[in-house]
Amino acid sequence: MGQRPQTLQESLPGLWRIWHHFWPYIRQQRILIAASSLALFAEIGLRLLEPWPLKVVFDHVLVTASKREQWGIPAIDALSPATLLILAVLGVVAIAGLRALAAYYNTVGFALVGNRIVTVVRHELYRHLQRLSLSFHNKARSGDLTLRVIADVGVIQEVTITAVVPLLGSFLILLGMLGVMFWLHWQLTLLALLTVPLFWLSTVRLSRRIQEVSRQQRRREGKMASTAAESIGAIKIVQALSLEGIFSQAFSSQNKKNLKEGVKAKRLAASLERTVDVLIALATALVLWYGARLVQRQVLTPGDLLVFLAYLKNAFKPMQDFAKYTGRLAKASAAGDRVLDILEQVPEVRDLPGAMPAPVFAGAVRFEGVSFSYEPGQDVLKNIDFQVYPGQHVALVGASGGGKSTLASLLLRLYDPVRGAVLIDGRDIRQYTLESLRAQISVVMQDSILFAASVRDNIAYSAPLATPAEIEAAARLANAHEFIEALPQGYDTILGERGVTISGGQRQRIAIARAAIRNAPILILDEPTTGLDKQNERTVMAALERLAQGRTTFVITHDLHLVARADLILYLEGGRVVERGTHAELMQNNGYYAALYRMQRASRDRNTNEEESIEHLCH
Repeated sequence: MGQRPQTLQESLPGLWRIWHHFWPYIRQQRILIAASSLALFAEIGLRLLEPWPLKVVFDHVLVTASKREQWGIPAIDALSPATLLILAVLGVVAIAGLRALAAYYNTVGFALVGNRIVTVVRHELYRHLQRLSLSFHNKARSGDLTLRVIADVGVIQEVTITAVVPLLGSFLILLGMLGVMFWLHWQLTLLALLTVPLFWLSTVRLSRRIQEVSRQQRRREGKMASTAAESIGAIKIVQALSLEGIFSQAFSSQNKKNLKEGVKAKRLAASLERTVDVLIALATALVLWYGARLVQRQVLTPGDLLVFLAYLKNAFKPMQDFAKYTGRLAKASAAGDRVLDILEQVPEVRDLPGAMPAPVFAGAVRFEGVSFSYEPGQDVLKNIDFQVYPGQHVALVGASGGGKSTLASLLLRLYDPVRGAVLIDGRDIRQYTLESLRAQISVVMQDSILFAASVRDNIAYSAPLATPAEIEAAARLANAHEFIEALPQGYDTILGERGVTISGGQRQRIAIARAAIRNAPILILDEPTTGLDKQNERTVMAALERLAQGRTTFVITHDLHLVARADLILYLEGGRVVERGTHAELMQNNGYYAALYRMQRASRDRNTNEEESIEHLCH
């Protein structure tokens, strides 16, 4: 269930945590905040003046001359009731107009401040998520992270501006009105304040429950977003296996629970506001009863009582706002915690102090006693040791789970080894900045990810400043130019999300072009031909051979026929290099590699015979 939800007072440290983190962004808007604050103070002053024209009418216009209250200023006392009435009417209009103008400028100004802060924070959060290590992303749910970036960041505006500014304004208005009310009649003011303890008790009790429900609702929304992202991201599998009903049922169940929690939160917020309405009515009744008796005894004028009642109603309006914004602050605090939980995550893999930009690599790679584990005490790589010289081709082979892809991830510094070091050109890669290190390593993955952008942009992501000629040259190297030209808009054709509008072989060739245009000295090919038919495999392999020329190349594959010409083959089993050498040497050793190679060759021969038989039958 988690910890007991806090009241607003108890959650002040959490709100302070949010303010402390975002204060630099708030400070950047200080000029706009100062201008908006002036408009806010003007609005407060005008709100305090609002009932006074009515006092003039009741005490100086609607009474007989003998009972008229004197101002003590001869020029004003000499004015006729008709003139005072006109001035009072003009005063009502002027005060209302000026107050509306001040309210407009402070509302728009603070809204602009809030929107600017949210824009910057959302960008910071997105960039920070991109910097967080794979160990974090492997455990997080993408839908929940998306919700934090889009929705939760927006709610932070409540904490920094949208709720705080009205609360500040309400507090200042309340102070001003109470000051005038005490000046008019302090006993009557104390009578009105008898309802304040009831107000605080209601606020504390209900705001705690609002915060609890709000936290549950945000967690539920995160789960819903993850379920939706997961099913939509794998829509092909969902439809192929007829899983729509299962995912729809799961989403519907979460959606109904979220509905209940949302209704409960609204009900609690409405209860809080209606409770305040009742307290206002109670205070008004008390003041009206006692104030009328004071007027009868001529302790107060009718105008004084009118001002008092107007202030009383308007004094409870800030208290109503406090009740409303207390609930909003509780919800915003929960969302702010979720955002800061991410922003305060320190990437496990990051630039070390003193890290320098990497020079242009020659391409010598060495693993020295490298061990790695995803979980403490469970090594997936154990004491890996090997040397690769510039321009050599290395094949990483073995059964699934042997640590091949993990080894490549260490070279990219997606993870850091728990023991040992990875060196390029004789220097530990941790001495270089991540950006400069990865800029000199090209990668072609098994499942090449393309983005919902043009073919041209997808190729140029590795080199944003590439010219059209360079993009075309990379496509030609990847055997992709011809099919790209055949697309409806050629290089300007927009691909579907993840490149689903083209075939797997075409996606792979665009990925090869993307790797080629980077022109990096080190190349990683992670299962680059898996899932391709023979024709596409031959086309892709021809492109990869051209791409790998002159580069230090790591090939991760299960297909041993692809690595026969490698300069070094490492056979990994259980996180260890159990065999190493050239194809000829390993075949002569007659070990793991030789056995697997013979088995795969027999399987390929069998498949070839079957295909020939099928082709013969078809003809």
